[in-house]
Amino acid sequence: MQCFKTLTTILLLGLHCALGRAAAVDLDLERATTATDTTRDWWQVAQFYQIYPRSYKDSDGDGIGDLQGIISKLDYLKEIGVTATWLSPIYSSPMADFGYDISDFFDIQPEYGTLADFDELIAEAKKRNIKIILDFVPNHSSDENVWFQKSVKREKGYEDYYMWHDGYVNASTGQREPPSNWLQAFRGSAWEWNEERQQYYLHQFAVKQPDLNYRNPAVVAQMKRVLTYWLDRGVAGFRMDAVPWCFEVLPDADGRYPDEPLSGYTDDPDDSSYLKHIYTQDLRETVEMVFQWRTLLDDYQRIHGGDTRVIMVETYSGLDYVMQFYGNRTTKGAQMPFNFQFIIGGNGDKNNTLLNATGFVKIINSWLSQMPPGQTANWVMGNHDQRRVGSRYGQNRIDLMNMLQMFLPGVSITYQGEELGMTDLDISWEDSRDPAACNSNSDIYEQFTRDPARTPFQWSDEANAGFSTNATTWLPINPNYVTVNAKSENSTSPSHLSLYKQLVELRKSKTLQMGATRYANVGDNVVAIRRYLSGEPTYVLVANVLDSSVSGIDVASAIYASGSYKIKLLNPQANAAVGDSVTLSNLALSPYAALILESV
Repeated sequence: MQCFKTLTTILLLGLHCALGRAAAVDLDLERATTATDTTRDWWQVAQFYQIYPRSYKDSDGDGIGDLQGIISKLDYLKEIGVTATWLSPIYSSPMADFGYDISDFFDIQPEYGTLADFDELIAEAKKRNIKIILDFVPNHSSDENVWFQKSVKREKGYEDYYMWHDGYVNASTGQREPPSNWLQAFRGSAWEWNEERQQYYLHQFAVKQPDLNYRNPAVVAQMKRVLTYWLDRGVAGFRMDAVPWCFEVLPDADGRYPDEPLSGYTDDPDDSSYLKHIYTQDLRETVEMVFQWRTLLDDYQRIHGGDTRVIMVETYSGLDYVMQFYGNRTTKGAQMPFNFQFIIGGNGDKNNTLLNATGFVKIINSWLSQMPPGQTANWVMGNHDQRRVGSRYGQNRIDLMNMLQMFLPGVSITYQGEELGMTDLDISWEDSRDPAACNSNSDIYEQFTRDPARTPFQWSDEANAGFSTNATTWLPINPNYVTVNAKSENSTSPSHLSLYKQLVELRKSKTLQMGATRYANVGDNVVAIRRYLSGEPTYVLVANVLDSSVSGIDVASAIYASGSYKIKLLNPQANAAVGDSVTLSNLALSPYAALILESV
C-alpha cells in the first residue's frame, strides 16, 4: 500500500546517473555447478501470484470479489502453475483504505466471507498444492479497532498502544499545533487531534489508520499473536505491508520530535514527497523487528513441522536498506524483501515505454550485484499499487516482460491479470475509490490514484467480464475485456496466457531453477541473458526492447555463449517459429521481438 513518490525521485536520480553501456555480468549466484547443490526450498523456485480479493471473483452478486470467488477459481491458479498466492487484506475493516485499515486482525471482512470460508480456502488450496500467503499490516490499525478505542480512553495496558503527543500551543496565535511537520502518505499532516483524549495521534497513512507504537512491548507481543493465529489456521507465510514505517525516531529529552527536512522535489506542502522522511522511515529497529518475526515463523515450523513459512517484505527504500532485510551471518531475516527495481527504476513509476536495453540491464544488475551471498532474488513487475506492466512498459512489451521475469534467477511474483496482459483503465474522479486519490482533488488525483490497476479481473467476454452478475461493480471494468480475458486466451494460441503457461513450465527446468546467470545489453536495443548448468541444456533469452529493428547483432560474444541454438519460446513480434535455428553471432530481431533459445 506504500506511496513511494519521494523514493522514486531519489532513486531515479542515482540510476540515471549510472546508466551507460553495460559490460557482460557473470553471476554464479546459485553455485549450481557443484555436485552437492541440487535442491531448493519450495519458495525459492515458486511461482507466486498476488490476488486483490475485491477484484478477483464475485460469488454472491454484490459487485465485490470474495473468498468463495477465489475458491471457485483455484483450478485456474493450478492450471497456470501457481505455487502460492498472497491475498491483499481480507481482515475486518471499515474499508477506508480497502482493507489496510484493520478493525479486527482476527476475523474476516463480512463482504469477503467468514472464517469458515477462509478455512475452506486453505483446505481446497491444499488439495491443489497451492499455498496461501496473507497480507500482514503491522504499521497501523483502523481507528475503529478496539485497541485504539481503549487507547483513546487510556485504559490500562492500552495507554501507549499508539503514538500519542500533546502537541504545542503557538505562543503567537494561541492555537494548538501538531508535534512536528511530519506528513502522511495520503496528503497533509501525519498528526490528528483526538478530542476525547486531548492529544494528537500519528497516522502516516489515512486519518483512520493510526500508527501502532512498536516501542511498546505489549504491541510487539500482540502482533506476534496475530501472526501465530493465522499460522494456526494454515497460512504458509506473510507479505508484510509498509514495513519501513513501523518505527519512528525517539523524541529528544524534552519530548520533542524533530521536523523532517525539505526534499526540494515539490512545492506542494501537502504532498508526502515535500519532505525527506529521515525520522519516520527506514530505521534499523524496523529491520530488527522483521528478524523477530522470522524467528517466530522458524520456531513455529520447528514445533509444528511442515514446509518453510515465508516472509515477503514490501519496501520501496534504497537498496542499501532493503538488503538488510535478508538478514546477516548471525540472524535470519525475510526470505523475500521485495525487489521493486522494475517499478522504481527506468523512466519513472508510470512510463517506462522508452527504457532501453542499457536501462534494463542496470535494473537487473542493481539487485543481483547488491544481494548478499547465499540469498535468493525475486522479481516483482507490478502490484495493486502500481500501474499495470502493459501500461507502464507498453503493450508491445507485455510478453517480453513476462519472459524476462520468468527467466531471471530466483522467485517470480505475478500480479493478477498480468498473465492476460490486462492494462490500466483510466478512472474518472467521480468513480475514484482510492484514498490516495480521493484525498486530493479532481485536478491532480491522477498523479496519486491506484484505482486503474485494481479494476476487476477479466474472466470472459460475458457481461462484466464474468467477474460479477451484479449490474455494477465496485470499480468499472476495462472495456477491452471483450478480447483480453482468461476464457478467450485459454483457447487461443498464441496469446499472452498461453505463453505465460509455457514459461511456467520452462521455469521447472533444472537450468532455470539452479543454473548460473550471465547477462548483458548489446547496444541500446538488445537484452541478452544466458542461464547455464553443467549437464543440462543452456537457455538464452534475447529481447529487442525498442521499436526499431536490429540486425547483425553478436549476442554470443556479449554473454560468452557458444554452440548451436534453436527457438524454444517466442512472442508474436519475433516473426519466427519454435524449432527454428538461430545464429547468436549474427542475430536479427524485429521491434519488441523476444526469444528463448535452447542449446542443441
